[in-house]
Amino acid sequence: MPNIIEAIKAAFNSIVDDEAKPPLNIIEASYSWLYYSIVKEAIAFEEAGLNTTSDDELKGILTDAIKLCNEHATQLEKLMREEGVTLPPVSQQKPYSNNNEIPPGVKLTDEELSNGLAMKILLMSNKAAYAAAECVRTDVGALYVQFFNEAAVFGATLKTKMRKRGWAKIPPAYSPPGI
Repeated sequence: MPNIIEAIKAAFNSIVDDEAKPPLNIIEASYSWLYYSIVKEAIAFEEAGLNTTSDDELKGILTDAIKLCNEHATQLEKLMREEGVTLPPVSQQKPYSNNNEIPPGVKLTDEELSNGLAMKILLMSNKAAYAAAECVRTDVGALYVQFFNEAAVFGATLKTKMRKRGWAKIPPAYSPPGI
């Protein structure tokens, strides 16, 4: 996280620390359950991607994505356990496999992997933004603001790398009628 974000977060946390913390409401619990599911399923996709690709840059991107998602999952799991929210069922960790042994008809291409990852990061950003806006508890809202910022920074970096490698699927330019 950039230093400016850390400074704002520290100032914000000093205000939040003085607030009473009511129990999570149903919306906060629901977003926690949903976001936790999203990041845990993203990890399963990213681990499968590590087993599929032989591209070192993409392996680095996927490894960074796993780290980001694990950090979010760990923070949310702690909150959910403290607040008594049941953890959702999620995919199990993927074991290592040799990418050369995966049949071509089953193996995702690097373009498919990067675009799948981009969609998962986009979903994380969207859900974190919605959760931040709809949370009543300031500390929980701040957690989702943090998740949004981290996912947005990761997504911007991913987009740059995808464009450089020709993996990004760019929509056609918009031409208004009559021009």
